[in-house]
Parts: sequence; structure tokens; C-alpha cells
Amino acid sequence: KALCEYSNCLLLLPPSNIAMRRDVQEGQARCLSRLGRHKEALDIAEKMRNSATNTDHLTTVLNLQFAIYQGLENVEKKITCLQQLICLHPFNPWYWKLLAEAYVSLLQSLSPSVIPETNLNQSEEVSVSDSSFKISTGGEINLQPHRSDNQKEGPWSSLATETKRENAVTCRSSQAVKEFLCTSEELERTDEGNHTASESWEKTGIKACASFIRARLLLQLIQLQQSSFVRENNIKGQKEIDDKVARLGFDANSLLLMTKVMGQDLIPEKLKEEFQGEVKCIGPSALSSLVTASATEFEIKWFANLQDDLCHLDRQFCSDIYLPPSVT
Repeated sequence: KALCEYSNCLLLLPPSNIAMRRDVQEGQARCLSRLGRHKEALDIAEKMRNSATNTDHLTTVLNLQFAIYQGLENVEKKITCLQQLICLHPFNPWYWKLLAEAYVSLLQSLSPSVIPETNLNQSEEVSVSDSSFKISTGGEINLQPHRSDNQKEGPWSSLATETKRENAVTCRSSQAVKEFLCTSEELERTDEGNHTASESWEKTGIKACASFIRARLLLQLIQLQQSSFVRENNIKGQKEIDDKVARLGFDANSLLLMTKVMGQDLIPEKLKEEFQGEVKCIGPSALSSLVTASATEFEIKWFANLQDDLCHLDRQFCSDIYLPPSVT
């Protein structure tokens, strides 16, 4: 019903009433998203983005896209929207908090909690046909051919039997070696995959924690200027951040370094400009240049130096941290 009302309203609005048309289009997109028609909602959001002429327009569109991707549970797209919002508003604590929570959601999907462990000091038993091959880690193959009790052992039959056994040993030994080498290669590939996943998981944890810390710093800086329920929400947000940072399990030295790096550009004058709501009126192409082209560029700007510095610290990052089932 709300979607029909928005659609009818849009038909009545003249093309010159741009502000009202954008508001109605946003309402349409949010209704479509709630109805599960996400593609139509994203199409409207993209049209709004292409016609944006100031930072307020772009902020509205990015918030709309974030809400749509939240309905789709697309964590990567949510992170992209939040990174672009932060490019526009680097001193907004709530965007940083949302970004940190998105990284935590990504962390859950990357968590290397199940990494197969193989005890390479143990021997493997490989059975082939009538023979049992015991393969040790040193590559030694001990063959114990099965021998039939009713087998005759005359001089010729014995020679024939030995010849057959030698051929069988060669064939079976070759097969055992191949199986052992294949197993070793698979384990090596698994180890490489686990190492990559673990490294990616740790880097994502650093980004999540650093984003939480910057959000907390910003909330602390503006707390003195707030009162009433706004101040209460601020304090509540800080408490939530404290709890989530503690769950990530970084040691005190790492947290201190993150606080230093993520707060080095925090100047009171800049914060005043952020919350005075200055609107930059520029063309669509110029607006696009205000937001980072890729997630990689954003993360290099904000996290690359931090990750390098943390490499020189004796940090403790818990691989079995407790992660809540959902972060809101």
C-alpha cells in the first residue's frame, strides 16, 4: 500500500521539484527492499546516485544502498557503502561503528576455527590388493606381501612365484609412492589454504578492532558537547564498543598502537566542521571523486600502516574468540 502511494505521488510531481522527487524515490526503494524486490530498489538507488549534485544527495543514496544490502545480507557490499560514507564523513562515529560491525560479520565467515591437523609423525597404512604397505614420513616403504598357505614351493614354482612377487612389489611400491606423494601434495595445498585464510582472518580482525577504536575516540570527543538522550546513546555506544573490542582479544600494546594511529588526525576544529553539516554542491563526476574507488584504496589509507606496525609488536590475537551470532 505504501509503495502504491509513493508511486502515485511521484506521478503528480513535476520534474522541476527535484528535492521532493528524490524523497519519494527513496521511499519507493525502501518499500521495494522490504518487499524483497531488491533489484528494483537498487535500480532506483542507482538512478538517484547518478543524478546527485551534492554531498547530502550522495550520503542519502549510500545510506539507502546500505539498507538494501543489509536486507540482502551482502556483507561485502555493506562494507563498500560504509567505506564510501566514511570518505564523505571521516569523523562520523556511527559510520565507523557500523563498519567495524560489518568487519566482524565478515570475520565470522572467515573464521579458521576448523583447520585440519595432520600428525605427520604417524605412519599411514595403505592397503593394495593382497599386500599391506606401511608408509613412514621418511618415505621408506616396507612391503609385507600376503602369502597363501596352500601355495606350492617347488624349485620352478618358487622361482616363478618370486618373479611375480618382485613384479608385484615394483608395481605396488610405485602405486604406494604415488599415493603418498598425492597425499603430501594435498596436505601442502591444505596448509597453504589454511595459512592464507588465517592471515586474511587476522587482517580482518585488525580492521574491525581499529574501526571500533576510532568510533570510540570520536564518541568520546563529542560527548562533552551532548546532553539528554543524545549523550545517553553516546555512552551506550561506547559501552557496546568496549565489549566488542574485548571479545576480539588484542593485547594492551596492540590496542594502544591502534588508538594512536586511528586518532592521529582527530582535531577539534575538524569535528566541528563535520557536525555543522556543510554541504558541498558539485557535479556528479566530482562527487564520485570524493569517495574511494575501491575497498583496497580505503584499507591502504586507513589500515596499511597499522598492520605494518603491528607486525613489530608481540601481539596476541585469539583464534578462538567468541563471536556473537549476529551484530547489529
